[in-house]
Amino acid sequence: MAKLVCKNYGFECDFIAEGTDASEVIESFGKHTLEEHGIEYSKEALMQFIIRQGG
Repeated sequence: MAKLVCKNYGFECDFIAEGTDASEVIESFGKHTLEEHGIEYSKEALMQFIIRQGG
């Protein structure tokens, strides 16, 4: 299970992307952060976020 939580990355936001497919979680979280916060993370950076938290 992969999970990325906006609050864990400094945003005052309740958005959570989670699922069994890390690629889908990365796509969902990346789209959210770009559209809502104006920050574009690379897919590689988001994968590192998941790996570091043991997801």
